[in-house]
Amino acid sequence: MRFFSVDNVVWRSIAKLGQIWVLDLLWLLCCLPVITIGASTTALIYSCMKLHKDEGHILSNFFKSFKENFLQATGIWLIYAVVGALLAGNLIFWNQMDNSSVKFMWILTVALLIPYFASLVYVFAIQAKFIHTVPQTIHYAIVMAIKHWKTTLQMVIILGLVLYLDLFTINLAAYATLFYGAGAIAYIFALYQSNVFEHYSPKDEPEWED
Repeated sequence: MRFFSVDNVVWRSIAKLGQIWVLDLLWLLCCLPVITIGASTTALIYSCMKLHKDEGHILSNFFKSFKENFLQATGIWLIYAVVGALLAGNLIFWNQMDNSSVKFMWILTVALLIPYFASLVYVFAIQAKFIHTVPQTIHYAIVMAIKHWKTTLQMVIILGLVLYLDLFTINLAAYATLFYGAGAIAYIFALYQSNVFEHYSPKDEPEWED
């Protein structure tokens, strides 16, 4: 019967959900040393992009990208972690000040957080897709976030909604995000990111080599 065929859309969807779960588990395990979060996130995005095209095997795709991008992705992660910590610290500090004259500094910090989070939804995808130096990758992430602001806004809203549910609703949402959500978000974001990358020809942006 056609229902039991491996080519049936239902079974293919179930298989893909299983692959996304495996990628989420790999991402989680490879993030445990903390310093490897950047390389693990890059590998997850790379694997999700490949999964959309049914190219390769999820395990080989993941560890191939993890190995090849380890140094640069780690450098990007450390930069974003330090900058994020500084911005968060500034926001908390200025928010506790009663003097109205410091309101400008609070607004400035919030303004800096906008490109920070906007570029964050692109930077590891660019690292996974293209061959650049770390400064170039961060530069292109900021440029793409601004140039394709409608797509950026949609991804930021999705990410913000997930974070809101994790922080301010029942614990079930946080567990769901931890054990499946990262893979699901990366899979969804891979569609957005791939559509943006189509605007950049290989002549302008050198792509990965298989």
